[in-house]
Amino acid sequence: MSSEKTKPTVQTTGHAWDGDIQEFNNPLPTWWLWTFYATVVFAIIYWVLFPAWPVGKDYTKGVMNEITYTTSEGKTKTTHWNTRSLLLKEMQLARESQAKYLKDINASTFEQIAADEEKSAFAYSAAKVLFADNCAACHQAGGDGVIGYYPNLLDDAWLWGGSFSNIQETIVKGRMGAMPGFKSRLTEKQISDVSVYVLSLSGDVTDASAAKRGKAVFNNDGGCTACHGADAKGIITMGSANLTDKIWTIADVTGADTFDAKKAAVSDLIKNGKSREMPGWKDRLTAAEIKMLTFYVHQLAGGK
Repeated sequence: MSSEKTKPTVQTTGHAWDGDIQEFNNPLPTWWLWTFYATVVFAIIYWVLFPAWPVGKDYTKGVMNEITYTTSEGKTKTTHWNTRSLLLKEMQLARESQAKYLKDINASTFEQIAADEEKSAFAYSAAKVLFADNCAACHQAGGDGVIGYYPNLLDDAWLWGGSFSNIQETIVKGRMGAMPGFKSRLTEKQISDVSVYVLSLSGDVTDASAAKRGKAVFNNDGGCTACHGADAKGIITMGSANLTDKIWTIADVTGADTFDAKKAAVSDLIKNGKSREMPGWKDRLTAAEIKMLTFYVHQLAGGK
C-alpha cells in the first residue's frame, strides 16, 4: 500500500489548454458574496430615500421627509431633504436656543451673570469665540497683548479702569491713548534723569542723585504729574499708566537685561512719545455680544 497521502481533488472549470493547463474553479467566500449583495440592496434603498440620480436638468429628490426651516433673515423655506437644508435647520434651532440665553444675558446685571453658573458659562464660551474673531488680532489669542502696541489683558493693570462699566465703555466707544514726545522740551540729561526716576518708582535704583534730579523734572519741568498724577499711579480717565508697579505696556523694560537697557527703553518713550488707538465696537457687535465680551475680558484677569 502506498504511504503517500491522497491529494484533494481541485475543482476545475473543465477547460484545458495544451493538454495540461487547466482553469481552477475557486468560488468567492460566502460571507463576501452576502456582503456584496447587502451593499447592492443598501445602494438601492439609498437611491430611493435620498437625492441621488440626475434626470435631465433635474435629479431625483428621494422620499425622505421635507425640511422646513427659517433663515437668519426670517424667511421660512421648505425643501426636500438634503444636507444643506439639514444644516440650515440645525442653525435655526441653535439660534432659537441661543435667543433664550441672550435674552437672559440682556436682562441680567454683570453681577447676576457672574453669580449664575449657567449664564456665566454661556457668556464665557460665547465671548471666547467673539474675542478670537474680533480682538485676538491685536490682543493675541490668549489676551497677553504685544508690548509697545496692544495692552495685556491678563494682568491687573487697567489703564482705563477694570470694572465692568469701565471695560464695557472701552469696548463700546474705543480709546485713544497718546503720550507726547519731550525731546524738544527736555534736554538729554533731563530725559536721562527722569528715566532713572521713573525706573526707581518701581524699585530699580542705581543712581540716587540722578533719581533725585529726575523727580524734580517729573514734578516740574516735565509736567508728568498732569497725566500720571502726583503719586505717579496714573489717572484712569486719561488712560495714563501707573509707574509705581512693574507692569510696562509700551516701554519694553521687562525684556531688557541690564539697567542701561531699561533706561534706554524708557528714555526712547519719553523722547518720542507714543500713540495707540482702540476702535469702538458698538457698530459691529450687538449689545448682548458686547456685554458677554465685557464679562469675558473682566474674567481674564479677575476684573477689578
